[in-house]
Amino acid sequence: MIVNSSGDDERHHPDDQSLKPEGFQTILDAKAAVDSDPQCRNKVSCADILALAAREAVFQVRAHSQ
Repeated sequence: MIVNSSGDDERHHPDDQSLKPEGFQTILDAKAAVDSDPQCRNKVSCADILALAAREAVFQVRAHSQ
């Protein structure tokens, strides 16, 4: 996610106001967890985390609908 000190970031963009703040925080928390490992720092983006979360959500929905 684009985050900057001026407050002009993705979570405050008008197009994203319908999204829950908790969702943004979950992604930032996951990014911080990955970055806490020195070998992984700055190797995984928020987009990577979102893609993995979407893939897992689809897998879970399929598993529970069968």
